[in-house]
Amino acid sequence: MNQEMEFAARLENIRKLAKEQGGLIQEKQVRDAFADMHFDEDQMKLVFDYLAGQKIGIGEPLNPEDYLSQEEISYLDSWLESLSGLNDLTDGEKEAVTLSAMAGDADAKRRLTEIYLPQVADIAKLYAGQGALLEDLIGEGNVALAMAVEMLQSVQNASEAEGLIGSMIMEAMENHIAENVQQKETGEKIADKVNRVADQARELAESLGRKVTLSELADETGMSLFDLKEAVDLSGDAIEDIDSRAGN
Repeated sequence: MNQEMEFAARLENIRKLAKEQGGLIQEKQVRDAFADMHFDEDQMKLVFDYLAGQKIGIGEPLNPEDYLSQEEISYLDSWLESLSGLNDLTDGEKEAVTLSAMAGDADAKRRLTEIYLPQVADIAKLYAGQGALLEDLIGEGNVALAMAVEMLQSVQNASEAEGLIGSMIMEAMENHIAENVQQKETGEKIADKVNRVADQARELAESLGRKVTLSELADETGMSLFDLKEAVDLSGDAIEDIDSRAGN
């Protein structure tokens, strides 16, 4: 394994460890993980900056609300206020409800779902600022919570039930963020392609004193007709310097 791959693997292991530790990692754990790679302080700073960008606290927990917009804070306050009427339970009462839900009791399932709704919001705050709106994260978490409660008959005890619920909520939010990031990257690639073709069409049109055909642009740029036609279609025929009515 080359150094770049080794570094990426260790960084991912650190991220996973921090997640297991509640979004927190000790500075010594990070330094020990890269000790034999002999990084200087500038390189270690890049590692710590990356972890901070992943909302991982170094030595002390981050305040998740620092990453919320004012609109998200207002939504969160409103959402938590709507849950304020739910009665708090002791650990023993919560375990009893969980066990009843595991046994298939419909009322217990409903009650357990209510119990975990505030926790969904708390988990969503941990993922704030990573490419998805807090409201959407809470929505995804609520759906995962409902699904998890219906799967409790497959676990052995209340502790396993709590772990299943938490992991499904986090997985749903992480998947939503990944999908958002992928969509954003795809949109940026499309925009880059359209802009590149538009710039090249404009330069050629200026030299010819008229709109250009796809064939002329292909000959000038070396791009394939397929790629050029795709860019025109993606723009909605909005590249003004290309005569889309002319034949290729």
